[in-house]
Amino acid sequence: MQRRRVLAAALAATWALSGCGFTLRRAPTFAFQTLAVTPETNGLVAADLIRYFGSAVVPLAPIRGSAPPQVIVDILQEVREKNVVGINASGQVREFQLNIRIRFRMRTPDGRELIAPTEIAQQRDISFNESAVLAKEAEEVLLFRDMQADILQQLVRRLAAIKSLDGP
Repeated sequence: MQRRRVLAAALAATWALSGCGFTLRRAPTFAFQTLAVTPETNGLVAADLIRYFGSAVVPLAPIRGSAPPQVIVDILQEVREKNVVGINASGQVREFQLNIRIRFRMRTPDGRELIAPTEIAQQRDISFNESAVLAKEAEEVLLFRDMQADILQQLVRRLAAIKSLDGP
């Protein structure tokens, strides 16, 4: 009897979620098959974006006989900051704020902007303890890596939001 109730509740939940339009997140689809990323070798987010798209990334200046990229993603700026936000009574640092900001735009090779210059930012707070300096440095590296991954996911979602390369 208990199993039937659990099964009925699971079926009811599934039915209710499907009725409201709920779906699991799928892999994004893009309006382009090839892209160029500039700067191709500068900045960690640009390198992650190149890794994400893999073979779809082509050089900005096409090799003879190959097609130019359909879109160009310009990483205009990538800034990493570490700011002191908390000190104790004796003036020792107790808390830092870590920030990553990138500015990017997406355009066609003929110069038409598909995404105007846009900024994506992430920030995290990290406590500091002078008796655990190495552990806190490792935590800082992990937090920066986590923020970088979040920024990459936001960037990919924004690129996927472009439904057509045709437009005004």
